[in-house]
Amino acid sequence: MKILFLTDNFPPEVNAPASRTYEHCLQWVKMGVDVTVITCAPNFPQGKVYPGYRNRLKQTETIDGIKVIRVWTYIAANKGFLKRILDYISFAFTAFWAGLFLKTDVIVATSPQFFTTWAGYALSVFKRKPWVFELRDLWPETIRSVGAMSSSKVLDWLEKIELYLYRHADLVVALTPAFKRNLIERGIDGDKITIVTNGVNLDQFQSNGKDAALVEKLQLDQKFTVGYIGTHGVCQKLGNLVQGLDQLPDPGVQFLFIGDGAEKEEIMAIAKEKGLTNVSFLDPVSKDEVPKYWSVIDTALVPLAKSDTFKTVIPSKIFEAVALGKPILLGVEGQAREIVDQYEAGLCFEPDNPGDLIARINALREDPELFQKIRQNCETMAKDFDRSHLARKMYDMLEALVKS
Repeated sequence: MKILFLTDNFPPEVNAPASRTYEHCLQWVKMGVDVTVITCAPNFPQGKVYPGYRNRLKQTETIDGIKVIRVWTYIAANKGFLKRILDYISFAFTAFWAGLFLKTDVIVATSPQFFTTWAGYALSVFKRKPWVFELRDLWPETIRSVGAMSSSKVLDWLEKIELYLYRHADLVVALTPAFKRNLIERGIDGDKITIVTNGVNLDQFQSNGKDAALVEKLQLDQKFTVGYIGTHGVCQKLGNLVQGLDQLPDPGVQFLFIGDGAEKEEIMAIAKEKGLTNVSFLDPVSKDEVPKYWSVIDTALVPLAKSDTFKTVIPSKIFEAVALGKPILLGVEGQAREIVDQYEAGLCFEPDNPGDLIARINALREDPELFQKIRQNCETMAKDFDRSHLARKMYDMLEALVKS
């Protein structure tokens, strides 16, 4: 079977969409599937093309058996609404033209940049092939929830297009049961919606103890380290949490923020203004280095803004954390909290509430038995969300769709 996958994030980028797509495609290639990915020159989140790449009309490479076609886009940093929209629309346009001349049995287009799914739908019409809407985020609903755009008329128009695409997709692969419920409540046929959650590549994320050299480099010896690895954007509201970290002056606790995003400079400015000596900021690290940095962290911070929209989200970093035996400090309500509570793989705090976060940190530090119990539970949760099994599940759905 030939699979054509459209995504504007792919390695060497290290965000959640890039990792999920790569790991699914890698598993499919191992199964003997012919996989082609159309993406753009890697540039997320700073809007700067990575070394070794150029923003050219078309360039082709092979990554671990996956054929990767990179097309030109209007590149913008992960901030500023209008420029990002131009970025997304340009990718939809160039991805469509690149895919028009490729042979495939099925087309998969992934959100949250749902303009990508426009290209998937258009290709399915012209090529007369089934297409799959991989639903990673309820966009444009997320835009409403974080107040990134004031024009309700434009958002209403985008929502009509969103619903049109759901109706005309041959299959919708949702990341969470809450996404499926949301679509059904808005009139989408539940029989065409299936669920494949995020997960973790257990071959890559294995617990081998702390990286001693990195502990020494970052001066984390004898520290209880609370770590965040990922995007520093409007959805995470990291600034709200950093604002209150002066409530925990204990020098034995160190906060480590790794990554980049639209709000990183503001967050760093808050830490400097507060005189926080127990907060460190690092640049993004490569995908291969992520497990090493997870290893030096004692507990993983996973926050999102307090919003009903984010109750439907399951952040992928919780699976990476548990694979390495790191208890989760979860500041997300709804679907994600249900999973963490079910496996007892961490402690949950109220989103945007630094005082509640600090109370949970103290609970983990002051109760070694609780900390070790949670670490053991992490192993069970990681096995249940093994990415190889999830990739096989999605492949079986694609194969059934092609044969129908």
